[in-house]
Amino acid sequence: MSSLVTSEPQQPRSDETTPTLRSLSPKSSDDSLKLNQVIVMSKPVEDGLEDIDGGWEGYMDTPLPEKDQRKLVRNLRHHILNIYRRLFSIVFLVNLGVLIDVAVRGATADYIGKVVIANIFVSVLIREEHIVNGLFFIFTAVPKSWPLWMRVFTARVYSLGGIHSGSAVAALMWLVYFTVQGSIDLRRRKASIPLAVVTYVILAFLLVIITLAAPAWRRIHHDKFEMFIGWTVTGLVWAQVILLIRDYKDPSVPLHVAMRHSAPFWLVVVLTASIASSWTHLRKVKVQSEVLSNHAVRIHYEYTSAIPGTFSRVSYSPLTEWHSFATISIPGKKGFDHIISRVGDWTSKTIANPPEEIWVRGVPTAGIMNVVPLFNRVVVVATGSGIASCAPHVYAKKTAIKLLWTSRNIRKTYGDRFADSIMTAAPDAIIYDTDAHGKPDMVKLVHHVYKEFNAEAVCIISNQPLTQKVVYGLMARGVPAFGAIWDS
Repeated sequence: MSSLVTSEPQQPRSDETTPTLRSLSPKSSDDSLKLNQVIVMSKPVEDGLEDIDGGWEGYMDTPLPEKDQRKLVRNLRHHILNIYRRLFSIVFLVNLGVLIDVAVRGATADYIGKVVIANIFVSVLIREEHIVNGLFFIFTAVPKSWPLWMRVFTARVYSLGGIHSGSAVAALMWLVYFTVQGSIDLRRRKASIPLAVVTYVILAFLLVIITLAAPAWRRIHHDKFEMFIGWTVTGLVWAQVILLIRDYKDPSVPLHVAMRHSAPFWLVVVLTASIASSWTHLRKVKVQSEVLSNHAVRIHYEYTSAIPGTFSRVSYSPLTEWHSFATISIPGKKGFDHIISRVGDWTSKTIANPPEEIWVRGVPTAGIMNVVPLFNRVVVVATGSGIASCAPHVYAKKTAIKLLWTSRNIRKTYGDRFADSIMTAAPDAIIYDTDAHGKPDMVKLVHHVYKEFNAEAVCIISNQPLTQKVVYGLMARGVPAFGAIWDS
């Protein structure tokens, strides 16, 4: 498939008409129309830059309700002990309690080693793409007729990364204990020197992985430690399990027989298969690229399809870097798209030199926006290129959605074709031009739209600081709000 590259957004012909959004100000004389209602008009397009603002005027005049609960309780509930951290704490504290009990009672390195492997197994498997998709499928299959609180609860499925992190830290804790016990057994000649050496190396690598998993480090070094250190640790875990079985088996039992009957051995088999699964889908695919502006490029893929609320990984160098982007699927159209905006060297390179081929890995994987269909009426908030995550739901029309998109001039940034497709699919969308009006008070604006639309929930795709601010600002006022948590 040849690459389609255009250096300028395509402009509609002068004899075409496109949807135009016009807001009715609070001073409108038509009392039958709601405050700030957005209606669809049509007019000849001469420059492709019709007035598309509207639906937000007067939001600053609408007072925000007071936050629920006391400040300490709010911070505990929504910050310090959010769902992700609660899951982390449960997993870690259960492991800590068992470790204390085992330490008091006494245990062999063989038993401790099994617990180490079990925690590593859970930590890895909960992140496997098919497992993630399966969990999202189960949790989001709840009927919309169920009580709202139940659907809000199941929508928190995206916080299951807390189990991943809790198990990983617990594995490190148990590995320290195993290292101590293994060193004692080494002095008693129960454990071999190779087992002790491999254990020390694994411990060092796990310390590096957990350190680099901190958000600030992970954003910079994620690909490197995930691919190189991760696979190295996997190989070392194999060596550790085999040496553990050899050192602690009955001398009369052959090694291959002992391995066949060892639970840790089979856990590592499944663990390795789960890690390798995404790499079995590694391929280089042909793509169509369309430069939307000097800020964004749209890339179309046809090697597979994607459902709304998923993301996929792409790379130019599959052994050194991977980048994830939201998939944009259009009903009735084969394949899916990515919109890649300029945020760094890799994206700048992609916009300047749109690819004809690119590496892909794994399968499209469910993310935060996969929870949208759980609700009957949802306010979907996008800032800038966050529209890419929201667009599939706008196109699908399976849920009543009110789109609020704040961005610099959308036609100049994302092109007429994409802007028109959004406006056609969501003619009542509220589009706030930050070039013309500056940055809005997002908590107040989103809450205003939420109340006007009589929504059940809000989903937001934005940068980390704004996402956290809006989600907290809404949840503290009793509004079900969902946004990325940057746990990976």
